[in-house]
Amino acid sequence: MANNNSNLIQQLLMIGIGTTSLMAEKLREVSDQWVKDGKLDSEQAKGFVDDLMGQLRSEQTNFEAQIQRQMKNVLQDLGVPRQNEMDELRGRLDRLERQIRDLENRLWR
Repeated sequence: MANNNSNLIQQLLMIGIGTTSLMAEKLREVSDQWVKDGKLDSEQAKGFVDDLMGQLRSEQTNFEAQIQRQMKNVLQDLGVPRQNEMDELRGRLDRLERQIRDLENRLWR
């Protein structure tokens, strides 16, 4: 279950990255055209693209954080244990198995 959700998160993030890349390409095309048309000089075009890409990256980071929070809430609602909870349970099982082996060894002496 957790693996499927992890794949879903990865797919959503890849879509976001692909969208950002496509948008960056289109922004550069538009700004190049504006430079050719004399509407902007090359420094203005670069600043324009850099500013918009900075905003897109910031929004993408916020989007990723929101997706992760939502997935965490969904998994919690479904009762799927977190990794640290699973690690704690494994440690407890290991200790119990050692204690049982120790008791068995004492009984068979």
